[in-house]
Amino acid sequence: MTAVQPLWSHRAAWDELLVPVSVEAGRGGLALGEGWTERWTVTWKTSGDQVSCPVRDLVRTPMVDGDPIRCFSWQRDQRHRPGLQFLVSTGRHHGAESLEEARLLQALDFAGDLVDVVSQPMRLRFDTEDKRRSHTPDFLAVTRQGVWLIDVRPEPLIEEKDRESFAASAEVALACGWHYTVAARWGDHICSALDAFSSQRRPLSDPLGLRPALLESARQGLTFGELAASAAYEPLARAQLLHLLWHRRLGVDLAEPLADRSVVVVAPGAVA
Repeated sequence: MTAVQPLWSHRAAWDELLVPVSVEAGRGGLALGEGWTERWTVTWKTSGDQVSCPVRDLVRTPMVDGDPIRCFSWQRDQRHRPGLQFLVSTGRHHGAESLEEARLLQALDFAGDLVDVVSQPMRLRFDTEDKRRSHTPDFLAVTRQGVWLIDVRPEPLIEEKDRESFAASAEVALACGWHYTVAARWGDHICSALDAFSSQRRPLSDPLGLRPALLESARQGLTFGELAASAAYEPLARAQLLHLLWHRRLGVDLAEPLADRSVVVVAPGAVA
């Protein structure tokens, strides 16, 4: 039996925090015959104007400079909660149509090596074997490891038509040399850990000079609780530890709940 390797927060890529969801089941009904990249079209918005092109030309389009293709709406009795999520990586707020989308943005901000992200970046019009359909992916994320086209849908809510739309998005991403994923389910304990880390994600001063000592003590293989107790001001040390964890100068095993017993490790080359 192969041992399960721990997922350390200071080196895990953002997509490793997700439980993989296959889109292959939706591919069978797509019309992917010769010339499909010329027939399928994409529409996006820039400077308030809508622009369209065939999928074939999409890779040459600066999509990250675009605006959301549709507006975020708020109304009574709606079943999702739209809002704005601030990202440390970009220094801006980004739109999210639901709490699940806000969580995806939080994960990108933490572990995505993120450069920029566009919400609702484009409207894809694609052909199936019997009709023409449209789909709007949720995010386009530019990272230092490549471009990601992302859909967000809780796994229990994914229907057959969704799988077909996801498969179409995956084909477009492949044609452009991008990555594609569906954020449908997170690994155990990921969300609670990210919520804790994100409480100290913004710039945080260290007037008492706690960080160097915490980083040095972490090299001894101490737990989160032991590290906090080793400092002269434990409550402030806890805030500094969460800040260092968010910025991935320290790490913990995300396969387990974050607690005082969590063993903390130092990222290679970490400095205060």
